[in-house]
Amino acid sequence: MITDKEIKEKDYSILNLGPTHPATHGIFQNVLKMDGEIIMEAEPTVGYIHRAFEKLAERRPYNQITPITDRLNYCSSPINNMGWHMTVEKLAGIEIPKRVQYLRVIIMELARIADHLVCNSVIGVDTGAMTGFLYVFQEREKIYEIYEEICGARLTTNVGRIGGLERDFSETCWKKLEKFMNELPGVLKEFENLLMRNRIFMDRTIGCGPIAAERALQYGFTGPNLRAAGVDYDVRVMNPYSSYEEFDFIIPVGTNGDTYDRFMVRQQEMWESLSIMKQAIEKVKQIKDKVYHADVPDFYLPPKEVVYSSMEALIYHFKIVMGETVIPKGEVYHAVEGGNGELGFYLISDGGRTPYRLHFRRPCFIYYQAYPEMIKGSMLSDAILTMSSMNVIAGELDA
Repeated sequence: MITDKEIKEKDYSILNLGPTHPATHGIFQNVLKMDGEIIMEAEPTVGYIHRAFEKLAERRPYNQITPITDRLNYCSSPINNMGWHMTVEKLAGIEIPKRVQYLRVIIMELARIADHLVCNSVIGVDTGAMTGFLYVFQEREKIYEIYEEICGARLTTNVGRIGGLERDFSETCWKKLEKFMNELPGVLKEFENLLMRNRIFMDRTIGCGPIAAERALQYGFTGPNLRAAGVDYDVRVMNPYSSYEEFDFIIPVGTNGDTYDRFMVRQQEMWESLSIMKQAIEKVKQIKDKVYHADVPDFYLPPKEVVYSSMEALIYHFKIVMGETVIPKGEVYHAVEGGNGELGFYLISDGGRTPYRLHFRRPCFIYYQAYPEMIKGSMLSDAILTMSSMNVIAGELDA
């Protein structure tokens, strides 16, 4: 361990890692104090995106906040969308039909797989293995095609509405989903064969950027980064939502909290997501009613053809579009298990057309605070790998 006294006694070089460096995979700046290639100190900077999305959201009607949530962790934006909708539904006391809850589970687990595919394949790239990245991105492309069938968008998805989904899954969507689920296991196995027992990969990742369970808890870690340190905390189990309590799945955990464990936990979680999706599809098949949203005309846009022929539907349409729907006074916190960890929404309503106050709990913002401690004393190349394995997404750093 390098002491502060030793740091002051030597001359060191200063290196700006970022903010626009290809190895940082996003807009990050870290001012590093270097002794050769060894990092003595690191000072991260936040604020390069400057979107102020919490304040933006406080000036928008509730339905129009959904696109803002897309821009948090954009690798798994449908989870963000659903988390926001469930927060408003919780405050408004809206009960969601079971079929809608299962459909949401399918969408959220798809997003989790997409998120983990990106993270783990990028870890491979940072150890010099480009092949896996190119290979698994074909699977992410299939997920994006499914998103496109569900909502018409790929990256900033805007999936769903307060009260349910904007539309039901089409036949094409179900076929693409089935094809994806049949093909993904083979791809995952090949990807694992490529890296899991690869000597170079193991030498580069085992012991790289470790954090102990106790320290991770002190920082407020959640998600795969906490589970890699050995803590089996998962919001889907601890505080179930959208009927997650009805599904059988395990919580993968690691032991050392290093880059290799973070990789392994995400890899195992993709298998669990696949299992959850299979269970959800079976549950959807058992429900004959094709409902895809709750019966809440105050919050859910009526079908367009009905708007043209019904005065009542026209009134609801106008009120919702103009943001005149009323959310009861009160405050609520709701969290979902995002691709990166616990994504929470703290909402205060004064009964107006927009939130009175809104705060997003963004897991990446918390991880980034621990980054200097995790890379202190390591090589510069290991700092890149540590950031990749933490899956810090710049969109969650700036509120």
